[in-house]
Amino acid sequence: MKKRARFNIIFMAVLILSLPLILGCAKVPTEEMTKAENAVAEAKQKEADLYVSDVFMQAEESLKKAKDLVTLKKYKEAKSAAEETVMLSEKAISLVEQNKAEMKSVAEDMVETITKGLDELKTSVAAAIKKKAAINREEVQGTLGKLEIDFVGAKEKLEALQIRQAYDELKAIEDKINTEKEGIDALL
Repeated sequence: MKKRARFNIIFMAVLILSLPLILGCAKVPTEEMTKAENAVAEAKQKEADLYVSDVFMQAEESLKKAKDLVTLKKYKEAKSAAEETVMLSEKAISLVEQNKAEMKSVAEDMVETITKGLDELKTSVAAAIKKKAAINREEVQGTLGKLEIDFVGAKEKLEALQIRQAYDELKAIEDKINTEKEGIDALL
């Protein structure tokens, strides 16, 4: 009986002493995961995915890593990944306005460049027609008309502060104008 009582006391002591260690290792970082998910959602809501896409993608990858680590029951690493997610999301949010302003400035410069480019393209088309170069007049005029319509739409988006969409459209228009000019210049 003494032996059994001593065994029970030792067993209970070991159990009591190891309980905090067992519970401490097995704790799911629920609060950190919630903060991380909310931080990524806030960054997306503030358009970090449009204006700071590289940092935003890192935050999303870090969140995915944290979720994967929770699934693998690696809670300590998951907590660190969740905290990193919050840090990256906050960094992305802090850079949105600066990058948006820079992109707006570049887009406004592109408006001027495109205006000149369209005028030069029209002059090149007129010269090609005058020299009877082998161009499809209707096709070229259709392309010019489409470029002008797209240009008006892009400028409207810029005025409506849809900066990223306007920038992307202006860039595509600028590239198309350059390609058309090169094609016509090659014929002259």
